[in-house]
Amino acid sequence: MSQKQLLVILGATGSIGLSTLDVVSRNKELFDVFVLAAGQNAKKMAELCIEHEPLYAIMATQQAAEQLSAYLANTPCQTLVMHGEQAMCDLCAHPDVDVVMSAIVGAAGLLPTLSAVEAGKKVLLANKESLVMSGQLFIDKVKQHKATLLPIDSEHNAIFQCLPSSLQNAKGDQNLQQHGVSKILLTGSGGPFLTRDINTLKDVTVSEAVAHPNWSMGQKISVDSATMMNKGLEFIEAKWLFNCDTSDIDVVIHPQSIIHSMVQYHDGSILAQMGNPDMRTPIAHALAYPERINAGVKPLNFSDICDFSFTKPDFSRYPNLQLAIDACSAGQGATTTVNAANEIAVSAFLNGKIGFTDIYKINAQTLEAATYTNVQSLDEILECDKLARISASEFIIKVAH
Repeated sequence: MSQKQLLVILGATGSIGLSTLDVVSRNKELFDVFVLAAGQNAKKMAELCIEHEPLYAIMATQQAAEQLSAYLANTPCQTLVMHGEQAMCDLCAHPDVDVVMSAIVGAAGLLPTLSAVEAGKKVLLANKESLVMSGQLFIDKVKQHKATLLPIDSEHNAIFQCLPSSLQNAKGDQNLQQHGVSKILLTGSGGPFLTRDINTLKDVTVSEAVAHPNWSMGQKISVDSATMMNKGLEFIEAKWLFNCDTSDIDVVIHPQSIIHSMVQYHDGSILAQMGNPDMRTPIAHALAYPERINAGVKPLNFSDICDFSFTKPDFSRYPNLQLAIDACSAGQGATTTVNAANEIAVSAFLNGKIGFTDIYKINAQTLEAATYTNVQSLDEILECDKLARISASEFIIKVAH
């Protein structure tokens, strides 16, 4: 990396965005921030603009952009403020941009991420929903436009690091078996309710659900971790990233979150990627790949680790995980539907409209009622997503009453 790489960070004010900026600030000779994009948090965005001096800042709405402009009005900051999805799409495809960090949570990240892919950029994918919603279409575009796709989720990044280099450089059409790989072992902590009495899960509060034992994450992802829908979405993402069948992936509960995932080989070897639970490690890996840079993360001290434990997931405790795996087998319409329903259901739970165990009920009912199965084009995917959200919202009204 001889000259500085110019970065777009989608989701700059979220935990992944802030961790990315932390890594960038430790490696200023390698990276410059070109665009920061975020949702509504204009105050935090103003702080980031003053500190990192991006050329552009994009907010989701005009109102948020106006707030940001007001915050920056009496400062030396020269950042140009814009708003809206189209501005994100345009700047992700800007000819000067080298790297796009896709870290907007949910379906909102799909179109800007696709724009970066179509412009042949190096895309660091933290937005798993992009692949869950549009798997085949997304991977086909990566191949067609010769984009580079590097996973940021700690689990997928771990799998990537444990694969042979011949598979790392493939474009979604790799064959695991031909390269000696027999299984992908996707680890998950089990979230905060791994040992809680299963009969009390219906009483889980929002504050309990968002209190993850190992990772610091946003509210939506924290709830998904508690239901293990997050692992289900990661299962679907792994299928597309590594071109494998559902039978090639096993989910393993590992409460300590030290081993981030593993790859099992035909010769009996299992390679594991380990480290402290800190997202700066996979972010630094992908930013610098194939080099290594300082992430600011302390290495493991093995004398401090008491034990590693592993167990199979209990699907009666985590029915959302089973639902997502089944959807993965059923095809694109099912995964798009489950993802959309889950976004609506989790939002309803966070807003006190439904209970914790109702999230699964809404997801399952929405999937069962779905008629939009054969989705291939982007328009069909977006229509399927829209219909699932309407359906889930209707089921929520019934549950709330």
